[in-house]
Amino acid sequence: MSLYLFQALNGIGLGMIYFLISVGLTIIFGLLNFVNFAHGAYYLLGSYLCFTLVSLTGSFWLALVIAPVVVAMLAWVTEKTLIRRAYHLPHTFHILITLGIALIIQELSIAIWGPIGKTVAVPDALSGVISIGDFFYPKYRLFVILFTAVIALALWLLLERTRFGALVRAGSEDAQTVSLLGTHIHKLFALTFALGVGLAGLAGVLAAPIRGVHPFIGPEVLGLAFVVVVIGGMGSFSGALVGGLVVGLVQSLMTTLWPQGASLMIYGAMAVVILLRPYGLFGRA
Repeated sequence: MSLYLFQALNGIGLGMIYFLISVGLTIIFGLLNFVNFAHGAYYLLGSYLCFTLVSLTGSFWLALVIAPVVVAMLAWVTEKTLIRRAYHLPHTFHILITLGIALIIQELSIAIWGPIGKTVAVPDALSGVISIGDFFYPKYRLFVILFTAVIALALWLLLERTRFGALVRAGSEDAQTVSLLGTHIHKLFALTFALGVGLAGLAGVLAAPIRGVHPFIGPEVLGLAFVVVVIGGMGSFSGALVGGLVVGLVQSLMTTLWPQGASLMIYGAMAVVILLRPYGLFGRA
């Protein structure tokens, strides 16, 4: 029983990281109607920035603050100089442009940090385990669960209780009307793109001490993010949260029950959702 509880908590932690990645993807698509295939590459960049900052300063907490901000700023610049010019183009162009960005980030990562994976140490304050009777669980993984839950709450408040969130939600319905009402729509687009990508960078930082860093993880993360979005429903905050937890729990529990089929069962869960609810658990037509 302790093993399954351990794996369930691991699944929740992974699921919350997947939520951070996929909610940025779904926010960008919901407002901008833009398919960002570079999302996994920005996660990769967040992980490598974490590794560099920890190596230089010895502080994981500094990396947790700085790395996502740097990734978000890079995304903001990319949106203003390149992405903005492609909004009116068909989705095939979005895919080609963002795949190009992803390849550039991946190859630059190999050129700067090398093709060999890196490890990031768990911060001293979170090393070790917490014991509850006969049950032991790593402090850092518990921190990830609690920290991402706080981020999820803050993000929900931002989207549901602020003017910015109201504009994002209204813009996802009709961006042209929001623009006609006096909103600087290009500024809103740039901030939304930076927020979504910054969340992917934050996920990369949090996952670095757990899964390490290597330059080819971007496509894997992107694939998982799309699975989460398909399960939860495109454009849905709740869908990204529930979809992330479903994928994380399935992946973690199946690692114990059927290790060879853990990845297969993720896509099996997605197939079941598509058959029953083609637009996802919380998606709209």
